[in-house]
Amino acid sequence: MSMAALADVDLYRRSACGGVALSMHGAGAVLRHSGALWLTKSRTLVVSDLHLEKGSAYASRGQLLPPYDTQDTLDRLEAELEVLTPKTLVLLGDSFHDARATARLDPIQAQRVLRLSAGRDLVWIVGNHDVQDERSALGGLPGQIAETHAVGPLTLRHEPLSGAAPGEVAGHLHPCAKLVRSGRGLRRRCFLTDGSRLLMPAFGAYAGGLNVLDTAYAGLFLQPTMAAALGPKRVHLLALADLSGD
Repeated sequence: MSMAALADVDLYRRSACGGVALSMHGAGAVLRHSGALWLTKSRTLVVSDLHLEKGSAYASRGQLLPPYDTQDTLDRLEAELEVLTPKTLVLLGDSFHDARATARLDPIQAQRVLRLSAGRDLVWIVGNHDVQDERSALGGLPGQIAETHAVGPLTLRHEPLSGAAPGEVAGHLHPCAKLVRSGRGLRRRCFLTDGSRLLMPAFGAYAGGLNVLDTAYAGLFLQPTMAAALGPKRVHLLALADLSGD
């Protein structure tokens, strides 16, 4: 898909939710301003890199942060579930920040995690921060745990494969875009896509970001690439040539 075609998506297929609708490797998709991916035909909601309990992990090492990241992340996820009522929810890896995260969960937040499967299929993709033992820490997490999950022509995984991988949807890199205007820099989490492959922004409140101009992204896309930056109410399509490095 060319940059011109992607611009047409922004102009003519702006979603009512403020997101961007496009055909992702033949699958209808909406990039939502929350940072979630909505796959329309299968009614699948995908979010990546929740990093639940990152705040408490930092606190345990003496770096005190407001202990509300899990609550905020689940608030935003539950809002998406209420609006979209998906058939399937896919958590695209690094759902918990570390191996002891579930033990640190407040009981109320733990119950919210357990309710994520209510009325829908739930798929936990394994990420590099995730450990299998977390299932027992919450009394058995509901849902399916998998390395990858197929949705039509798309393959969902946590860490992107090296080289070309058409149809891949991945997280892990936490892409973000930096735009400089009038000497001031604005940094936003973003989707990164060429219409054939998609990298997801981190959904977690305290998850960091890696600039899309970093060499870590080199060779992942075969076609011209856009950053779909997350704003408060809409997604903004940005050409990489307009962005700034760190």
